[in-house]
Amino acid sequence: MRRRIAAFGEVMMRLEVPGHQLLSQASNLNYSFSGTGVNITTALAHLGHQTQLVSTLPDNPVGDAAISYLHKLGIQSPTIHRSGHSIGMYFLENGFGVRPSRVTYMNRLASSFNTANKSIYDFHQICKQVDIVHFCGITLAMNESVRQQMKTFAKAAKTNGITVVFDCNYRPSLWGKGGYEKARPHYEEMLRLSDIVLMNEKDAYYTLGMNTEETDRKKQLTTLIPMVAETYHIPIIAGTHRTLHTDQTHTLQGFMYKNQTFTFSKPISFSVLDRIGSGDAYASGIIHGELKEYTSEQTVNFAVSAGALAHTIIGDSPISLEKDIIRVMESGIGDVER
Repeated sequence: MRRRIAAFGEVMMRLEVPGHQLLSQASNLNYSFSGTGVNITTALAHLGHQTQLVSTLPDNPVGDAAISYLHKLGIQSPTIHRSGHSIGMYFLENGFGVRPSRVTYMNRLASSFNTANKSIYDFHQICKQVDIVHFCGITLAMNESVRQQMKTFAKAAKTNGITVVFDCNYRPSLWGKGGYEKARPHYEEMLRLSDIVLMNEKDAYYTLGMNTEETDRKKQLTTLIPMVAETYHIPIIAGTHRTLHTDQTHTLQGFMYKNQTFTFSKPISFSVLDRIGSGDAYASGIIHGELKEYTSEQTVNFAVSAGALAHTIIGDSPISLEKDIIRVMESGIGDVER
C-alpha cells in the first residue's frame, strides 16, 4: 500500500573529497544534498511511497539546486519553504585502512532551516496530508527554536492520529559538553510522543540514564530496551549492532522489540563503499515493513538488508528498490546480473 510520509529536517550540502584524498590534498570537491530527512524520504520514495520534506532552503541558486536534486530523488517539495541565504554544509574525507572517514560541519547554525521563523510551518495542515511523520535527534540538537518546532509538529501529529517515528541519532559534537544531561529532557519528551523509535542500548544508558549490571552488549540491549518501551509507552523499538572486522568488512545485525518480544535479524557481512546514510536505510526498512504488515522477522531482515545494501552505493541517500533489497535478504550478495 502506498502511504504518505513526511520528514522534518535540514537539507545539507555534502562536499566530498574525490577518492581517498585529504582536504589538504584535494583541489576540487563533488557536491550533493543530504540530511536524515532527505535520506528517509528518498528511501521510502524508492520503496513506492509518496514522500515530502518539511524544511526551509535558502532563496537563491543554491536553494534552487537543492530543490532540483530532491526532485531527482523522488521527494516532493510543497512543504519546503524558501527564505534566508545559507545552507548547512559538511566536508567528507573518505577513510582508508586504519584511517577513518572524517566529517567536518560548516555553517550549520546559520542555515536557513536553523534560523527559520518558528511560525513558518502550518503543522496541523501538513498532518491532514500524511500518514507518518519522521523526526531525528540530530534536528533536536540544533537550537531551541528548532526544538520547539519539532515538538509542536510531533504533538500535532499525535493529536491527528499520525504515526510518529523518532530516530534518536545522538551526536556528541552537536550537544557539546554535558550533552547527555542537556539532551535528556528533550529526548524524553519526544519518546513519549513516538510510536516507532530507532535506538539501541547505548541511547538508553547514556542519553536516558538507565542502568544495568550486565556487561555483555546483547544482554544490555535485552535488559534496557524493554525498560524504555515500558517507561515511555513505545509500541516498537528497533536498531542495529555493528561489528567492524580487521579485514575492513562490517557485520550488521538488526533487532526489533514489539509486543514485548525481541526479534533479531540474521547477521549480514559486507564490504563498505560509503557508510553515511546506512542507518537511515535501516530505519526506512523498519517503516516500510510495518506499512506492508510484514511479520517482525520479515521486517527486521528486510531492514538490515536495506542497511547493508546502502553501504554499497555512493552518496548519503538510499535509492534501492524493494526487489533489490528482497534479493539481498533472500540470497545475499549475488553475481553480475545480465
